Amino acid sequence: MQTLFECKISYQKIDEKTGLEKKVTEAYLFDALTYTEAEERAHRTMREYISGEFAVSSIRKAKFAEILPSDDGDRWYRCKVSFLSVDEKSGREKRISNAVLVSASGIKDCCDKIVKGMNGNTDDFEINQVMESSIVDFFPLFDKDEELKDREISRRPATEDELAGKE
Repeated sequence: MQTLFECKISYQKIDEKTGLEKKVTEAYLFDALTYTEAEERAHRTMREYISGEFAVSSIRKAKFAEILPSDDGDRWYRCKVSFLSVDEKSGREKRISNAVLVSASGIKDCCDKIVKGMNGNTDDFEINQVMESSIVDFFPLFDKDEELKDREISRRPATEDELAGKE
């Protein structure tokens, strides 16, 4: 299962209207295993996008059951989707709600992408809420093969030669 972290990044940005610098704080979503890894990924990733100094001002776990990214979406929407489930012990129907993050160009596009993401079967779920999220972008874990390779290497135990300084 994915562990997602919402990192708030504070930095100086030039205001497009006035041309003056102003301090902004923007939220980015990172797929990571730990808070430390999320902070490291935020620093490494944001260096490519932000010139000048920036700081990771907060990190918190984000609870999304699913993320539906798309190249044509310019905003992220937080959606509440409910499913009907039957409790096996009691036999009663139970409604389960999940948060879904969707990249879309508008609310109608967002709903269409949820339906498509759920294989077009609208009988099994209901979209209860759609609201624009403050998240600017999402950085999945498996963006680059190198990143995955680095992560696998860091998880394996060190060999005797590596501990002795030999490679």
